[in-house]
Amino acid sequence: MASRNDANSVSSSSSTDTPVHVEEHTDLDDIVASNQVVLADFHAEWCGPCKMLEPIVEELAAETPVTVAKVDVDEFPTLAGSYQVQGVPTMVLFADGEMVERIVGLRDKSTLETLINQHAN
Repeated sequence: MASRNDANSVSSSSSTDTPVHVEEHTDLDDIVASNQVVLADFHAEWCGPCKMLEPIVEELAAETPVTVAKVDVDEFPTLAGSYQVQGVPTMVLFADGEMVERIVGLRDKSTLETLINQHAN
């Protein structure tokens, strides 16, 4: 579990208005298990498209019924590998604990909103 106990901690049981930063290998499993819809954002600090996607992901966390989990692939390469992340940005959408979508590369906000809303009902 995350050591931080703030708005970005992992202990939330419902969607949050800000992205949750994965700080331990097991955090993503905990987030997926305790939230209906989760968008896992696999990113890297050095990734230009990831930086362009960051404000979109933050808006999605605030405006949609999704919990956004941010996973730094350089910090958690094994976790990224377990989800077959081969490039960044890669986003994996979970609904009711199951992986339902994989999005590779930069996407616009409306495309991501549509995918989230399809699985939020």
